[in-house]
Amino acid sequence: MTDTTEVTELTRRLVAVPTVDADESAAQAVVAPLLERAGFTVRSHEHAPGRATLIAEWRTDLEAPPLCLSGHLDTVPLGAAPWQHDPYAGEPDGDRLHGRGTSDMKGGVAAMVLAAVRATAHRPRRAGLRLVLTAAEETGALGAHHVAPLLRGGCSGPLLIAEPTANQVVHGHKGALWLQARTTGITAHGSMPHLGDNAAYKLAHAVVRLADFAFPDTAHPVMGRPTLNVGTLSAGLNPNSVPDLATATVDVRTVAGQDHTEVLALLADRAGPEVDWEPLVDLPPVWTDPADEWARALGEIVTAVAPGIPYEPRTATFFTDAAVLAPALGAPPALICGPGEPSQAHATDEWCSIRRLEESLAIYERVVASWCGL
Repeated sequence: MTDTTEVTELTRRLVAVPTVDADESAAQAVVAPLLERAGFTVRSHEHAPGRATLIAEWRTDLEAPPLCLSGHLDTVPLGAAPWQHDPYAGEPDGDRLHGRGTSDMKGGVAAMVLAAVRATAHRPRRAGLRLVLTAAEETGALGAHHVAPLLRGGCSGPLLIAEPTANQVVHGHKGALWLQARTTGITAHGSMPHLGDNAAYKLAHAVVRLADFAFPDTAHPVMGRPTLNVGTLSAGLNPNSVPDLATATVDVRTVAGQDHTEVLALLADRAGPEVDWEPLVDLPPVWTDPADEWARALGEIVTAVAPGIPYEPRTATFFTDAAVLAPALGAPPALICGPGEPSQAHATDEWCSIRRLEESLAIYERVVASWCGL
């Protein structure tokens, strides 16, 4: 196993920078100098003040297209429950490194950055590297969307995302189609409802129709079936007025093979003509066949580094930046493999196994060496 004190310390440095839906640029300032000193060309792209996505490239002029490593630097809020450990200290406790972002996913970012830096000590015979460290992934992959036009048109090798999987190879995830449903009416005094047109009733009828909606036969052998959930309902301003506006949010999780335009058309037909729809988040599903040559190679590397981790077809319940980056990069094989514990994502007293951090650095180093020909 490679010397890994460095990966723990870099994770702690990243955790010490609060990036709760903000300030990814400050976290970039921790890793950008490491990459620049190693010979990477580093560019920072803000989609809002302080909210930057970093693209770092090394030897992308070689025969084969560069391997792309990616992770996000933002985190979710701490929540209302008190923490037993300082969320920004990166406090070690036995095998656990505590802090917001240790699992989701600054530990994975730290391991990727160090694997990339260490690769530059060797001469690549085949391919170079590209790192994409994104902002605002947690709120709809906004950073990835911002840089996607910059990535289109160029060649890319496989895409590896360091989201928390406890170092298991994950072959994809469901798509996320979040929608706002909206109905309108005419307001009137609550004592004379016949003079108005109640938007709440219209939306309520539509929601009931959606409650027993079944997608056509679109089950995926690994992802399972698509799902639909009505998450919020809102209508009216006070009890004694007829509401002239009602809204609901709908969360649809799609599987590989579904087209979101067709999904929206199905829902609109089911809900009825009085409902207007607006997409809020539109991220397609991601799937790489486990029989893919690079997928098998990654599985073999993981098994060699951590023999207790099986290689079998898996998908994630969460979405990732791969939904945006993979299409922008020309649809290369895209896999998810990171040291974080999936159960710790967004949790109070979030932690990451130090042993998993060590494994991930070794995994990424071998992946880089194999693809780049080091």
